[in-house]
Amino acid sequence: MEEIASIKVVVQRSRFFAHIYEITSADEIILILKLHRSRYRKANHHCYGMRLRDDGDVSEVQKDDGEVGHPGKVILEIMRREGLDHHVLIISRVFGGVKLGVGGVSRAFREAGSTLFD
Repeated sequence: MEEIASIKVVVQRSRFFAHIYEITSADEIILILKLHRSRYRKANHHCYGMRLRDDGDVSEVQKDDGEVGHPGKVILEIMRREGLDHHVLIISRVFGGVKLGVGGVSRAFREAGSTLFD
């Protein structure tokens, strides 16, 4: 597992920490989640999307980690758009006291994930 890029985005006092990793197997997500839970102890949610290409087929996994707005789906959309096939995009959210709502959460995760590629 190799970290390629990371960024911090603040939306209405909530902090979103986005990281992209290049991986070789699906088992590496366990290590990445452990790292993020340790690094961002105050984070309420660690949402991710993972895409792996194997013999021409791409397998996709998403996890919302209890967050509203289906951020895992949003993250996978970003990964498809960027053509990432051996990667994990994980975004950890530290709640800032302002509820964003379903649409606001989706937009915030989209902003955090997309900013990595600007």
